[in-house]
Amino acid sequence: MSDAEGDLGLGLEAVFTEPRRPPSPEPTLTTFLRERKVAGSWSAIDIRLVGSHPLWGHHLWNASRAFASYLDDHPELYRDRNVLELGAGGGLPGLVAAKNGAKKVVLTDYPDSALVNNIWYNVRGNIAEPDREKIDVQGYVWGYPVESLLKVLPGEQNEKAFDLIIMSDLIFNHSQHDAMLKTCDLVLSKAKSAEVIGNEDGNSSQPAPCLLVFYTHHRPHLADRDMAFFSKARERGWHCEEILTRKYTPMFPEDPGEEEVRATVHGWRLTRT
Repeated sequence: MSDAEGDLGLGLEAVFTEPRRPPSPEPTLTTFLRERKVAGSWSAIDIRLVGSHPLWGHHLWNASRAFASYLDDHPELYRDRNVLELGAGGGLPGLVAAKNGAKKVVLTDYPDSALVNNIWYNVRGNIAEPDREKIDVQGYVWGYPVESLLKVLPGEQNEKAFDLIIMSDLIFNHSQHDAMLKTCDLVLSKAKSAEVIGNEDGNSSQPAPCLLVFYTHHRPHLADRDMAFFSKARERGWHCEEILTRKYTPMFPEDPGEEEVRATVHGWRLTRT
C-alpha cells in the first residue's frame, strides 16, 4: 500500500487517497468457508469482488475474514437487531449477520455504481429471496447526513438506530477518521447498558450497542496514524477495547515493513461511555 495522504474533500480521490495499483483481472469470485460447523445451516459464502478499483474493493481483506468468523461466533451482538456496515466492499461481514438472524442489515460503500451493484450481486447470490427484504444496499459518504441510512430501519422514526456498526479495514484512510466517527455518533443507538430481554429460558442480557473496528497495519511505519482513530474516538466519549488479534498471510507480501505486523488482524469494540 502506498503512503500517500490527502486533504479532506468531496471527490473520490480526496476521500480515498491511495493511488491505483496495476489493473486487476475482471470480477472474480472468492469463497469464505465457515469455521463453525452448524448442522443444517450455511457452510460458505461466495463473494464476488470487482476488478481494479481505487477504493480497494477488489480485495477480500484479512480483516473481513476475521470479522466474519467473529460475528459468526457472537450472534448475540446482532440477532434481531439492526446492523450497519460502512465501507462494505464485498459485504462479507454484513452478509454473515444477515444469514444469522439480524433484523435489518444496511450495507454501504462509496456511491460508485461498480461497488454498489457488486454488493447487490453478493446479496442476491447468498441470501434467499424471502430474506432479502431485511437487507438494504446504499452508496454513502462518511460524515454526510444519515437520514437515508435510518429511514430503512423498522420501527418508529424517533426510535430508529443501529445496534451494531461494522468497520472492516477502514482506518488506514487517515483523513477520514473524523467523518467515520461522525456517522457512527449519529446512527448508533443511545442505549448505554445491556438490555434485559426475555426468552424461553427466562431473562438474558443483550449486549450494549457497539461499533466493531477490525484492521491490519498494512503500513507498519504509519501504525500510529492508524491508531489515531481510537484517540479521536476517546475524545468523543467512546470506550475502546481490543478484543481480538489473529494472524494471516500478509495481503501484500512484497510491501515493506515487518511481516508479522502486516499479517496481524486486530479487532476492537467501541461503546459509548
